[in-house]
Amino acid sequence: MTAGWRALNWSVLGLGRFGRIHAQTLQRIRGVKLHSVCSRNEAVLHQYADELEIENITTSAAELLTDPEVDIVSIVTHWQDHYQLAIDALRAGKHVFLEKPIASSKREAREILKVANHSEGFLMVGHICRFDPRYSLARDRILAGEIGEVTTIHAKRNLPIAPANIRLGKIPPLIGDGIHDLDLAMWMLGRKPNSVYARNIKIHDFSYPDAGWAMFDFTDPNRSTETLVMIETHWGLPETTETVIDARMEIIGTRGKITIDCSHTGLHLEAAHSRYLDTTYWPQSGQSATGILHSELEYFAGCVEAGIEPSVITAEQACDALEMILLAQKSADTQQQISIH
Repeated sequence: MTAGWRALNWSVLGLGRFGRIHAQTLQRIRGVKLHSVCSRNEAVLHQYADELEIENITTSAAELLTDPEVDIVSIVTHWQDHYQLAIDALRAGKHVFLEKPIASSKREAREILKVANHSEGFLMVGHICRFDPRYSLARDRILAGEIGEVTTIHAKRNLPIAPANIRLGKIPPLIGDGIHDLDLAMWMLGRKPNSVYARNIKIHDFSYPDAGWAMFDFTDPNRSTETLVMIETHWGLPETTETVIDARMEIIGTRGKITIDCSHTGLHLEAAHSRYLDTTYWPQSGQSATGILHSELEYFAGCVEAGIEPSVITAEQACDALEMILLAQKSADTQQQISIH
C-alpha cells in the first residue's frame, strides 16, 4: 500500500433490516471501514451496534454528516426520507450511496440530481439488479443482436406474504420492486416507454395494495417491431413459498428468447420450513465476501477511490426509473392508460 493510504470511512444511515445488511456487507469489503451507524430508534441502534461490534453510534444524522472523518454514507432509510438526507449529505461533500427509489417524487429526485451535479461527492442509487450477472449478460446478448428485435419482456418479482405484512405499510409493490424490472427493461432496450397501463389488487387491509401489474409500450417508431414490457409484482404469495424472491424474466425477440430465473438459488434446506437460502443477493457466511450487494458497494468504493463518476447506474437513470414507475402507480390508482412524453 502507498504511504498515507487509509481505508474509506463509510457510515450507514438507517438500521432497519436492509441497513443492517448494508453494514454487515461493508465490513467485508477491502479498503472500507464501517465508521459509524445512525438510527432514530435507540433500542435498535444499540442492539445492532452490539451485533456489529461498532462503538461509533448516533441518533443524529447531522452529527455524521458534519464529521470530517466520514467519506461515504449509505442512506438506507424509508424511501420518503431519502430527499432531505441525500441533499444534506451531498451539500456536506459526502459521497452518497442512496438506496432505491431515489426519492418519493419527480421533483425531489430532480432536486437531488441538481445538488449532486454541484457536489464534491458522488451519488449512486442502489439499483442492485444491474450488478446481477444474469441480467447484465442478458443485456449483452440483446445488444449483440443475438435474439433479434425484442418484442416482449415479461418480468415477475413476487414475495411470500410474511414479508409483505411488513412492507405493505411502507411502499406499494410496483414502486418497491417493480422499479427493478422497469429499470432493467429501460437498460436493456436503451429507451423509455411511450405509455403505461397498470392495475393494483388489494387483498388485505394494509396501507398499500398487495399486488401491482403494469404494461409498458416501448415501441420505437423507427423499428418495424412493437415492443411491450409486462411487470408483475405480487407480495401475497403463500407463507410456505420456498423461494427467497420469486423473480423471473422472459425476453422474446424476433430470432430468439432469453429466460432468467432467480427463484431457485441452488441451496435448498429441508426442515420445519423448507426453503431456498440466499446464495446471490447478500448471503452471510462467516467472513466471506460474496453477493451482488457486495459487488455493488465495492464498485462504488472503487469509483470513490479512483475519483471516477459511477456509470453502471447514473443518477439521471435512477430519476428516469422513478418517474416512469410513479406514472405506472398513477395509472393503477386511476385505472387509466397514461401517455409518456
